[in-house]
Amino acid sequence: MVSERGLQVLRAIVQDYVETHEPVGSRSIVDRYSFGVSAATIRNDMALLEDEELITAPHTSSGRVPTDKGYRVFVDHLAQLRPLSVAQRTAIESFLTGPTDLDDLMVRTVRVLTQLTGQVALAQYPSFARAHITHLELVALAPNRMLIVLVTDAGGVSQRLTPLPVDVDEADTALLRARLSALITGQAVSDAAERLQNLVAGDEQPKDLALRTIAAVVVEELGEFRQERLVMAGAATLARREQDFRGSIHPILEAIEEQVTLLRLMGEMVTDEHGLGASIGTENEPFGLGEASIVASNYAAPSGTARVGVMGPTRMDYPSNLAAARAVARYLSRMLDEDEAGR
Repeated sequence: MVSERGLQVLRAIVQDYVETHEPVGSRSIVDRYSFGVSAATIRNDMALLEDEELITAPHTSSGRVPTDKGYRVFVDHLAQLRPLSVAQRTAIESFLTGPTDLDDLMVRTVRVLTQLTGQVALAQYPSFARAHITHLELVALAPNRMLIVLVTDAGGVSQRLTPLPVDVDEADTALLRARLSALITGQAVSDAAERLQNLVAGDEQPKDLALRTIAAVVVEELGEFRQERLVMAGAATLARREQDFRGSIHPILEAIEEQVTLLRLMGEMVTDEHGLGASIGTENEPFGLGEASIVASNYAAPSGTARVGVMGPTRMDYPSNLAAARAVARYLSRMLDEDEAGR
């Protein structure tokens, strides 16, 4: 059983190791922290921490470094989130103010987060699967070319240019818009797709060729809305931090390229009552990412919650990274809420 002082020694080891990247010895703890006990007593505390597999010695006669289990105890019980500085908060506000659309907002989100943390930044898009269609617009660019625009109440926008099998005029376009809008406006994405599928699968009638063509394209776009999406920034930071990983960073690079693994991991992370979560080192082995840690914060969107966070080596500044993720998530929630209120 680790004593309260032993846990504070663990806190000191984590903080010093993250700061210096050097194994931490009992003498340096005595010199830097006011425990009021001798180096021998600290060594005994460290021996108990090692018995509990919270710290380990990377080399014989060296100091100690945290294990993944030690980082977990630190994050769950010992970490104190550091308030962001005025400059950091100003950077968040500056980066996220005035986006042109949701895609722009999400790109800005990960850019500011990687700037604040120096880690790979990750952000889930709001889930459009539960969104509702608010608007369908058809713009005839030529008699046989149509621009199809879809908008959801979650901020999702789709634009698709498609050729038509027959020519249409302005009156035809207005009729097509009215027929399709009546079917899907106000409907959930999944329900709208089902309604249009029934239309596409109906009996072939020459006069409905344009309608069926447009409906088929809308179904495809609705399918894109239902897919989970992730935006990232800062992958180049991995090259600068390669020495912080115990093994190869190739699985992490592959996960960044594929995204599916990271989407699953982000979606399955457990968060606390404040919406903050961390998945550390070996906890990520089922996803092939046992060398990495991810910290994240929930943010609120009109269609539900999603997550924004950072990924990096287990030797990361968890309190600062969690604080940055939380601050960015709160600002992102506010931006999406204001956007929804302004609709």
